[in-house]
Order: sequence, then C-alpha cells, then structure tokens
Amino acid sequence: MADHLLFKVTGFEIEGDWTLRVRFNDGTFQVIDFLPVLHGSLFAPLRDKKVFEQVRLDPEWRTLAWPNGADFDPETLHNWPKYVDALVAQRTAKATAHA
Repeated sequence: MADHLLFKVTGFEIEGDWTLRVRFNDGTFQVIDFLPVLHGSLFAPLRDKKVFEQVRLDPEWRTLAWPNGADFDPETLHNWPKYVDALVAQRTAKATAHA
C-alpha cells in the first residue's frame, strides 16, 4: 500500500481575479483559477471579488479558508488538475438543480 502524503498549504499570493498561487509543504505550488468552481450556497459568495480576497491560511488545518466557512482540502488544492473538471461538473450540477 502506498503512503498517503499529507499536504499542507504553507502560503499563497493573489495572482489575479479569483486566481491564487498556492504553496505546499513539499516545495511545490499550483496556480489555481477558482472561478469555475464557485457555485452553490457555500462557494457562490466567493464570486464577489471582495469576499474572495478575504482568503486566509487556516493555521489549524493548513489550507485556504474564507470567513463564510468555505475551504478546500489541501490534497485537492495540491492536485488541482486532477480534480478541477469533476469539481466544476459537481458544483455546476448542484447550482442548476437549485435554480
């Protein structure tokens, strides 16, 4: 059985509108455009740029978090290209179902 690596966010910078450069404890980073996944009751408020820019590093969970309780698993952030299409489909489907 392969070891499951526990990734932690060590820092971030705002790169642009809804885009962050996220650094991890293994020395890697991801540049993530979050806009496509900001749907649903928890994530849609982050479409307001002022709300999105309130992002912070949660000191306990070592991930990105927002004041409204929105956050992402650090492993998801670390492997964003692997998850983004499924996240977009899932969040879009939920938003459409509740419209």
